[in-house]
Amino acid sequence: MTGQKSITLGIISILTSMLWVSGCNSNDNNDTASAVVDKSVVAQVGPRPLFLVDQMQDSELKTQLAQCETGPFYRTDFAIGHRGASMQFPEHTKESYQAAIDSGAGIVECDVTFTADKALVCRHSQCDLATTTNILAIPELANKCSVPFSPADAANGVSATATCCTSDITLAEFKTLKGKMDGFNPKATTVAEFIDGTPNWRTDLYAGNGTLMTHAESIALFKAAGVKMTPELKSASVSMPYDGFTQQDYAQKMLDEYAAAGVDASQVFPQSFNLDDVKYWIANAPEFAEQAVYLDGRDEQAGFDPQNSATWSPSMDALAADGVKIIAPPLWMLVTLDNNKAIIPSEYANAANAAGLKIIAWSLERSGPLSQGGGGWYYQSIADAIDNEGDTFELLDVLAKDVGVIGVFSDWPATVTYYANCMNM
Repeated sequence: MTGQKSITLGIISILTSMLWVSGCNSNDNNDTASAVVDKSVVAQVGPRPLFLVDQMQDSELKTQLAQCETGPFYRTDFAIGHRGASMQFPEHTKESYQAAIDSGAGIVECDVTFTADKALVCRHSQCDLATTTNILAIPELANKCSVPFSPADAANGVSATATCCTSDITLAEFKTLKGKMDGFNPKATTVAEFIDGTPNWRTDLYAGNGTLMTHAESIALFKAAGVKMTPELKSASVSMPYDGFTQQDYAQKMLDEYAAAGVDASQVFPQSFNLDDVKYWIANAPEFAEQAVYLDGRDEQAGFDPQNSATWSPSMDALAADGVKIIAPPLWMLVTLDNNKAIIPSEYANAANAAGLKIIAWSLERSGPLSQGGGGWYYQSIADAIDNEGDTFELLDVLAKDVGVIGVFSDWPATVTYYANCMNM
């Protein structure tokens, strides 16, 4: 298969020099585009972007996107692999990361947590192993879980539960696990039923043998591929300090692994929902702080309203004054609807721009079918305008052109790659 892949890539490289579509990628002198799109690396976007274009209502945007169907497409920093390419591959696995890289993501994410022996590994949550790996199917490791598997009791309205944390096991034990698509069956009465819980809008076609990775291994993979890296320092589920390991030790160790791998700080976008982590990097690692990302979870504060700056604490200006350079909220906080139900920037987005903060949005294509229920949580501020899969591009267009985001996390980054190339970002 390796030889076939090389031949295929060679053919694609030849074709890209021949198939140059008028209206797509035409402005080679655009400074922004040259900073975002790497025309030395061909991207394989597959059929999904065109499927989304086909679903769009007739518009100038649809016509423009349709004209780019034959490419060529290249890697772009505008496309950020959210846990890799987690729509179809088990998140934070080598396979998911490689799929993101192949589909043109110029930046790929490793969420960072730690094991019982304080080794840094890639997991979205310290305690998500029961829903993202096969740990419950390995009795000697399942017995170490913080909350062992408990079957559902339908008669009493009790759901199945299990909580297994990276901090329950050692690095060596972690490396024996296999990644699966995130999900569980709350009605399960057996471990096998509990594990079999992939949402029906995802797939298990590529989920049989996901390769879990340490943080250092993800760095090596990304460095070899030539992509940039955005590690997120996850909140610990154990009390900190943990066996003498302080929060500051944790924040520093994550950056130290990039230095140890010889990765320049310009290639790294460290992230955290914990503003104190970002402030630590600003004070102690200024070279990394230039691209440090404050993941904004202030919507969890009582009374938060992205249309009312009085409900935000701290303010955008205060964040900028503290040295924050990049802010990253969920999609819905950046947009709202006007009186004609057109998608427009929110007051939150306008204020962030006015304060000089750069913006990254998360996470596209994580909501399931948009034709069902207005897109769910990620689209809540514009739900009345969401009714078909093509609205993915409608939102992306507003984020890029009107909000002015510098990047978009996506569970299927090929969609963002297609857009960025077609629009010559």
